[in-house]
Amino acid sequence: MCGIVGLFLKNGELQSCLGMHLESMLTTMSDRGPDSAGIAIYGSDTHKDKLKFTLQSAAAGEVFPALERVLASKFSQPINMQVIDTHAVLCLDHAIAAAVEDLLKLEFSDLRIMSRGESVEIFKEVGAPADVSRRFGIARMSGTHGIGHTRMATESAVTTRGAHPFSTGPDQCLVHNGSLSNHNNLRRDLKRHGVHFETENDTEVAAAYLSHHLASGLTLGDALAGALEDLDGFYTFVFGTRNGFGVLRDPIACKPAVLAETDDYVAFGSEYRALVTLPGIEHATVWEPEPATVYFWEH
Repeated sequence: MCGIVGLFLKNGELQSCLGMHLESMLTTMSDRGPDSAGIAIYGSDTHKDKLKFTLQSAAAGEVFPALERVLASKFSQPINMQVIDTHAVLCLDHAIAAAVEDLLKLEFSDLRIMSRGESVEIFKEVGAPADVSRRFGIARMSGTHGIGHTRMATESAVTTRGAHPFSTGPDQCLVHNGSLSNHNNLRRDLKRHGVHFETENDTEVAAAYLSHHLASGLTLGDALAGALEDLDGFYTFVFGTRNGFGVLRDPIACKPAVLAETDDYVAFGSEYRALVTLPGIEHATVWEPEPATVYFWEH
């Protein structure tokens, strides 16, 4: 049992409140997942044409200052680095992105890359959702849309790496409630296509499956529809992209889900109580997403 939330803003005037609303939604789902929590924030284009890496380190106080010194010594282009608790967000030119990523892997192998892309930033850690959100100042963050997850571990260890969201493609990430029965077979197949995995978590396989098919040219809607054919198990997915997010439930739909839409936003929650603090929720169209049906919203 895990908790999922998502918020897609249609009204740009609400962007400054995105983090505040997501934090409230996420903490309401704490009893569905007290082990760890994470949130993906899709920001507006404050750093247009730049690439962002979100990094995590258990020894942030030592590792991030060392990283900043090495980056300054090896690259002439400016690299903005913002440290937020155990995470840091690098903002840099696309031209040096591959070189920076190679450096991270070779000289800072203990660092974990949580996400990469022009918009997304992912913050996740072990701990109660309210504590995790507070550590990163989620309530003060702004953006166009975001998704979050509270985890109750069932099939893998409670670790930062095993927390959701899982990001396996640029500006892409997945949160998941449920369990996949064929993830080992899918993992082997994706590895044959050159996909790299960092955990044994079944959710990472689902995320990589979708990213792989998006990279091959499928639309988000087609990739989610393909998942219905290829993924076995019980699942509710919310998949984030730079432009929006998609929702998918398996054909049996035993994992709870609710959607609400107004002129200002689309909201997702594992339970309706996650949505009750949203502005104008009393006037929203509220429904339970149908089994084996793809829903997605994009800017």
